Amino acid sequence: MCAQQVRDCYHQASHADGRAIAEKVLASFITCPIPEVKRLGKTLTTWRAEFLGYFDTAGASNGGTEAVNGLIELHRRIARGFRNRDNYRLRMLLIGGGLPSLTHAHP
Repeated sequence: MCAQQVRDCYHQASHADGRAIAEKVLASFITCPIPEVKRLGKTLTTWRAEFLGYFDTAGASNGGTEAVNGLIELHRRIARGFRNRDNYRLRMLLIGGGLPSLTHAHP
């Protein structure tokens, strides 16, 4: 039920409606006698500005940045220590979409 309440914050007709539900979630979870819900309430309260920020920025998120960072971290681990900085940079640009793939390049 608590997970559904958090989910409902993001599925409202307007950001103002979502923010109102988010405020209720913040107020109620922190006082819940169920330890897991109370812990979630503490976490959401700690991240209050970030949690509510979604509703103040018309739904802006850093999801795209996190996705590219995840790709970079994966390929950094796979590379196991590039010695040539230019090759490392080019590989990161390639996997991040900053360079056309050689398999998709046109002659």
